[in-house]
Amino acid sequence: MRCTRLIMFVLAIFTFTSPSLAADVPTKAPFSYVWAKAYHIPSETTTDESGYFSLCEGLDGRMYVGTAAYGRNAYLVEFEPKTEKMRIVIDAHKSLGLPLTPTGYAAQAKFHTRNFVGPSGVIYLGTKQGYPTDIDKKNNVTYPGGYFFTYDPKAGAAVSHGQPMPQGARTKELGYPDGEGIIDTVADEARGLVYIVTCEHQHWFTYDLKAKTYRELDPSLRLAFYSTTLIDSHGRANAITQDGQLARYDPGTGTVTRQTMIVHTGDTHDRFEKSRMAGPLTWVMTPDGKTAYLIAMSKPNLYRIDLSGPADTESTVKMEDLGPVLGGTGHDSRSALTIAPDGRVYCIMRVDNTTGFGAGYLHHLTRYDPHQKKMEDLGVLAVKNPDFYGLPLNKGAAIDPETKKPRPWTHGYHELPDGTLTPLHAHMALVAARDGSLYATILYPYTLLHFDAPK
Repeated sequence: MRCTRLIMFVLAIFTFTSPSLAADVPTKAPFSYVWAKAYHIPSETTTDESGYFSLCEGLDGRMYVGTAAYGRNAYLVEFEPKTEKMRIVIDAHKSLGLPLTPTGYAAQAKFHTRNFVGPSGVIYLGTKQGYPTDIDKKNNVTYPGGYFFTYDPKAGAAVSHGQPMPQGARTKELGYPDGEGIIDTVADEARGLVYIVTCEHQHWFTYDLKAKTYRELDPSLRLAFYSTTLIDSHGRANAITQDGQLARYDPGTGTVTRQTMIVHTGDTHDRFEKSRMAGPLTWVMTPDGKTAYLIAMSKPNLYRIDLSGPADTESTVKMEDLGPVLGGTGHDSRSALTIAPDGRVYCIMRVDNTTGFGAGYLHHLTRYDPHQKKMEDLGVLAVKNPDFYGLPLNKGAAIDPETKKPRPWTHGYHELPDGTLTPLHAHMALVAARDGSLYATILYPYTLLHFDAPK
């Protein structure tokens, strides 16, 4: 009895004088959650449960998601929010008359473009290459070049408009072993022009919808890695170059100019240079075509760019550093910047989980209000239906309901200490719908997340 009392006394002293190990671990999430419903994108449209920036809302209110099936094909999938059903609307190889069996590195393996929707409702997108395997390298398999597509939801028809930079004399002249894929397509339907950026060498083209011809705007110009085009209120096409300049094409004069961009941070200002371009850049245009917002993949700062001024080489372009969308370390944002109908700017930013509540990474939804000049962290992405891929992902490997076997590619999510399922590795796109709700894509398994309009 004395021994028991002594032990209890010692434990009591320890409890009140030393923090216990259990007390170091939060019992409740030290952050808010942003809850979303998850929809699995059909596995037959991917090889590795993955896709890229290819996400848009059609004028019909349906979402359109591009996929990657490495070595085999690329697909555009339609999601109907009312019925929560998905269907394939573009089978790239079938549309092109290419082999439906795997062709390795020669395949049109991805829809990677940030799908552009024109005022007509037509969707503009393009295909690009995947990655050569050891067998491809051994057999010297090359990529023939990407194809520019349009899809008209009203007609339910996809059309291929050929290749801006196929494997041939031009690529041979430049020393490229492959044709160029397509990383961006943007249409100016009023002028009958489409702007296309190729990859992996970032050439800038126009496509004349009436004449059905391609033109490289400036053969000496190289755009930034995975650069995209924005059309401003003057009808000029804007893209960022490898060295951080703003390239501007005026379809009225047919000329390209390059302008220096000056970043204003408080009372200081300096040039926007490569040091700020940490990975691919994502930028979006306000509806009035006068202002763009930009963020780099691996840096947290959000920039506002004034695109309303003159495009002559004597003038500079003003960029305002609005500060970081989120604190922390290990920042990663992948094509996850969008403007909602109310003008607020949303961004998904992944950071290292240093909270002590679980491990790995956390994906936060952030918002910038340009009227209040306020940055907000709305919380960590969370899945409210964790069984969307078979058995709940947070209870072990998901089981295929048909084969009864564990499904592969379930490592893109993890469970936090309170049982919440949240993305782990990578988000790939973010789009604000016209009703104010948000859609995002997540890898492994390839998932479309739907968030209600944030309060």
